[in-house]
Amino acid sequence: MKVSTLAKELNSLAYHGRGIIIGKSADGKKAVTAYFIMGRSVNSRNRVFVAEGEAMRTKAFDESKMVDPHLIIYYPVRVLGNKTIVTNGDQTDTIYDLMDKQMTFEQALRTREFEDDKPNFTPRISGIIHHEKGEMNFAMSILKSAEGDDSSCERFTYAYNNPIAGRAKFIHTYQCDGDPLPSFEGEPKTLELPDADIDAMTDLIWTNLNEDNKVSLFVRYIDLESGESETRIVNKNK
Repeated sequence: MKVSTLAKELNSLAYHGRGIIIGKSADGKKAVTAYFIMGRSVNSRNRVFVAEGEAMRTKAFDESKMVDPHLIIYYPVRVLGNKTIVTNGDQTDTIYDLMDKQMTFEQALRTREFEDDKPNFTPRISGIIHHEKGEMNFAMSILKSAEGDDSSCERFTYAYNNPIAGRAKFIHTYQCDGDPLPSFEGEPKTLELPDADIDAMTDLIWTNLNEDNKVSLFVRYIDLESGESETRIVNKNK
């Protein structure tokens, strides 16, 4: 299995779109997750992340410039008990609501498809972390059009039990830049997580995202014993 560094992987593309990273810290004591958004249009770049308790939402930086909130304003992060949900759209709410009704992560996402932003049909990427008694497991999902055909939806879920310390999985919406943008392909990538505190990890990710296209970053460390969490948010718009 190919293992890449955060810096190398984040620098490999000028435009990943949106990305989710989930793994276990190098010391094995914390669940680590990060979510970032990038943008090319004025509307997409006109955003910031805002914390709301344990949740996090997107918000227009300049309300007067917001053209269309559709697919732009949503909750990327919500917490349901000892489960943390991270996604690139309003499927966060779908997962939260249906899991609260005893459906599984995968069952909840079967009610959704890729985004309706023709011609890109941006994939919906989602992740969920479950922690209990010092242990963790997580899953990732991608819902995407089949070869850009919006009549066909491909669904992939990847589950990781007792993940290796110092490793993370990384999934993002686009395979590379293009017009239309090609959807991510293959399994989530495997990354090495350095032995770093949350501030150093946040700086590492933010620094290595493309300067022109990065918009906002969320990073959270969850202590697997206590369940307590630390969060950092970085916004390019200030």
